[in-house]
Amino acid sequence: MKTVFLKKGREASLLRKHPWVFSGAVQNVNPKPKTGETVLIATASGEAVAVGAYSAKSQIRVRVWSFNPSEEIDAGFFRERLQAAFYKRRQFKLEEQTNALRLVNAEADGLPGLIVDRYDEFIVMQILSAGMEYWKNTIVQLLQEELKPAGIYERSDADVRKKEGLRQRKGRLTGEEPPDKIEIKENDLRFWVDVKNGHKTGFYLDQRENRALLRQLAAGKEVLNCFAYTGGFGLSAAGGQAEHIVNVEAVGDLVEQTAANVALNGFDARRFEHIKGDVFQVLRNFADQGRTFDLIVLDPPKFADRQSNLARAGRGYKDINFQAFKLLKPGGYLFTFSCSGLMKPDLFRKIVSDAALDAGRNAQILRFLSQAADHPIVLNIPESEYLKGLLLKVW
Repeated sequence: MKTVFLKKGREASLLRKHPWVFSGAVQNVNPKPKTGETVLIATASGEAVAVGAYSAKSQIRVRVWSFNPSEEIDAGFFRERLQAAFYKRRQFKLEEQTNALRLVNAEADGLPGLIVDRYDEFIVMQILSAGMEYWKNTIVQLLQEELKPAGIYERSDADVRKKEGLRQRKGRLTGEEPPDKIEIKENDLRFWVDVKNGHKTGFYLDQRENRALLRQLAAGKEVLNCFAYTGGFGLSAAGGQAEHIVNVEAVGDLVEQTAANVALNGFDARRFEHIKGDVFQVLRNFADQGRTFDLIVLDPPKFADRQSNLARAGRGYKDINFQAFKLLKPGGYLFTFSCSGLMKPDLFRKIVSDAALDAGRNAQILRFLSQAADHPIVLNIPESEYLKGLLLKVW
């Protein structure tokens, strides 16, 4: 087997079962593999420690398939990994709550670069690494055999594919073409989802548990839902008997989709206010108007996609949290999130703390928030914890 030899002492992360080998850790490769091809990973002294997928253009030069260097990587290997991922989800009995969930969460399920989401009868798949692209046809066949969906649709259109030297792709892979809108359920709520063009694979499945928590606190409250997307937190607040909900979203089509989701659930449209606008400016406008809220949700898109953007992202997080603190009534609640993997939980907490201090508010942490159980976090892969949040009570 073609072998990637590491520089002396650079096997430490692999011995801790972290599945990435960066280009700077590689001494040489002999002979040169194809992009995505399975390679043996060996120490400088020649001791084999793992097998993985080679990516010539990525800074992550190898993504580990198995820490057993003698394990054969074939269709049987992928079938076992997929079955294990599906079994873990069944233990949570999520299908009693929803017909939309994540079935495979990449490295966290031992399948680097593969995302598999279920939306009712359809499967939406993302391939984000060269190794998974190499095995794409095998994966599609296995998903068809194991899940028997009405159709499999590909959403491999994420920017991260460029770092792997891969072109963006999307479209039907097998079975039926998904409709333009798929109706999903989340407990007793319903949402229209656009799996062809929506964010990620169509819906923020990772916020399911946080939406349920918000619902418990929403009764009788004036709620401001920022970066509303298609209204997930806003509709959860309505389901929890919030008095009035303001959804703020910059994209007009998404504002319309939120209104459609309100109608789908039979809520009184007069309980909602939908604002198309930049959240940063809308928050300032509310402050100028003296408007206040009992509960605010800040769920922005990823502000930092690379280390060089982290400082600017920090300023963005501080700004929106500062504005939100000024708009909260005494005793109000703030749900604040960051989905930027580079933003570590301690740094995010410090930024939010500094924002409260500058706004002259005191805040108590009631909960540390994270991604839903079908988006598992692996102890030895800190990058698998990308969504972090805080539930704060403010006075």
